[in-house]
Amino acid sequence: MKRNLYLKTTPVEEALAKYMEALQQAGALQPQTEVIDVCDSLGRRTAGPVFARCCSPLFNASAMDGIAVRAADTKGADESRPKRLKLDLDYKIVDTGDPIKAPFDAVIMAEDVVEIDEETVEIRASVPGWNHVRPIGEDIAVGEMILQTGHMIRPVDIGVLLASGNLQVEVCRKPRVGILPTGTEIIKPSAMPKEGDIIDSNSGMFAAMVEEAGGVPERLDIVEDDYEKIKETVLRQLKTQDMVLINAGSSAGTEDYTVHVLREIGQVIIHGVAMKPGKPVILAIAGGKPVIGLPGYPVSAWLAFENFATPVLRALGGDTAVAAAAAVSTAVGSAAGTAARPPVSATGSRTVQAVISRRIVSSLKHREYVRVKIGKVGDKLVAAPLARGAGAAMSLVRADGFCVIPQNSEGCEAGEAVEVCLYKDLEEIENTLVSIGSHDLILDLIGDRMAAGNGGFHMSSTHVGSMGGLMALQRRETTIAPTHLLNEADGVYNTAILRQMFPEGTMALIKGVDRMQGIMVKKGNPLGIKGIEDLIRVRYVNRQRGAGTRVLLDYMLKQAGIRPEDIDGYEKEAATHMAVAALVASDEIDAGMGVQSAASAMGLDFIEVGPEEYDFAIYREDLKLPQVQAFLEILKSREFHEKLKEMGGYGWRQAGHIELI
Repeated sequence: MKRNLYLKTTPVEEALAKYMEALQQAGALQPQTEVIDVCDSLGRRTAGPVFARCCSPLFNASAMDGIAVRAADTKGADESRPKRLKLDLDYKIVDTGDPIKAPFDAVIMAEDVVEIDEETVEIRASVPGWNHVRPIGEDIAVGEMILQTGHMIRPVDIGVLLASGNLQVEVCRKPRVGILPTGTEIIKPSAMPKEGDIIDSNSGMFAAMVEEAGGVPERLDIVEDDYEKIKETVLRQLKTQDMVLINAGSSAGTEDYTVHVLREIGQVIIHGVAMKPGKPVILAIAGGKPVIGLPGYPVSAWLAFENFATPVLRALGGDTAVAAAAAVSTAVGSAAGTAARPPVSATGSRTVQAVISRRIVSSLKHREYVRVKIGKVGDKLVAAPLARGAGAAMSLVRADGFCVIPQNSEGCEAGEAVEVCLYKDLEEIENTLVSIGSHDLILDLIGDRMAAGNGGFHMSSTHVGSMGGLMALQRRETTIAPTHLLNEADGVYNTAILRQMFPEGTMALIKGVDRMQGIMVKKGNPLGIKGIEDLIRVRYVNRQRGAGTRVLLDYMLKQAGIRPEDIDGYEKEAATHMAVAALVASDEIDAGMGVQSAASAMGLDFIEVGPEEYDFAIYREDLKLPQVQAFLEILKSREFHEKLKEMGGYGWRQAGHIELI
């Protein structure tokens, strides 16, 4: 056999990019999937988006130990005029988590109640409706996306999956990897070596590295330097394994057969990489599967595995972001670092400085851990606080990290620098598109498609209402601000408020979707609700102040001559369309304004009140950002439009069009 002299070696980043591209085109990076019990899913990656099958909480629940009361009965109570309530008639005793049922609609903490006798208590302050009550669906609503494609499942995710009614989950199967040591001089570690023998230490190292990268290794028997035996073994392994690693035989010796075997049974993409040590690497495809020839020297073998086998294994295990990053790595260090660096621990071992996007008020009594979403806006990291309640498990799933508010501190102001302990890799956060503003279900879909795409981009979405998002944009604490604010003067959405709030010539509006707003009611519309004028006779739930849906409601109430105080529940607020839908589906609320897709997701009836334009405000200079370009590509894609059609209630005639303001 002649020598395998390779006169040209390929730069590491180019070699990896070419190999990943060839594997993609050959369909050799497509993860296999399986359905497993949620309790067995730790460390596995989701094969697709996972949606909630039930609400959490399942019912309106007490958030405190105390007494359940009718809020209306407490009006006028104060220190000078306390009110007395009778057990069962005016109140009932509840513990944290107990159901709150009509006619009771509020909870007073036990420490705020004065016991007069076994059946009588005294209160010295009035409480609003829903005081210390966790409404149905507050944390998780049916149909809500709780995990995105390619998400590595953590202990907190398992809790949320179970709480949302998911007992099983479809995950990417751990890739099976055959490890084939070759060489006549190679012996097993258990054998007694003699002169000229080399102990096979690499196979054990490779097996551990395969497990560390999320695969299942199978160490094969040593095959001597025999062309036909090597070929036969590789062909046999390709029938059962997802990937094959061949150790030794990749260099220029007369008995180095690996490259010749792979050229015969498959396609050699790269032979020889500009890396020292580690030059004699073979990157090939055979039987529609990746096959990598690794050098025999241990240090060379380790470097080659880190730079090439690890990103392929991570991709086969469903980590599309790592695979994409590896494909465009620009240096040996970045390739190895992106692919193989261990994840940041959940204890927050990595800390960064970030700007808090919203004021946080904290008690002087406690040290508080506030979960946050992190993204890079301009040259600074921005931390957006998430739900702070002890029962808000989804805030742990959504969080990128947390900031600690020390004891004896009253909190921090918006725009203040805080220290954040990260859960996620900083590179992933820096590739995240920050979105703060109005809520819509399409944000989850776009974020999922960004995470599953080949650009390695992600999306951080925080829901504070249209006006809250535009104010964050003013402070340069978000890249895009979803908005649907109607100008009453001309009936046009979004442009007037942008001209009012921002300097001329600085802003753009990315056109999003036309969506149908309406009144969500129970299936069959048992109360016969036909329009806005009927809200004065039902129990209503509103959106928060500054939300575009609430602005639209106020506009329509004004047109109809209806006072907000005439609506039972006008002051009751929910943060998202799905939260409104979950409440309407409960026994305590009859109607709420929202979008058609949320009503459909919860199986509710929907009374149309009119279309609106849901768009994305952005500074013109940020349109060129790669994550914004990926966002625009999804907005314009046929796959996205097909999903909108399936959800119902959306139009996409201008999706992705850019309007300069």
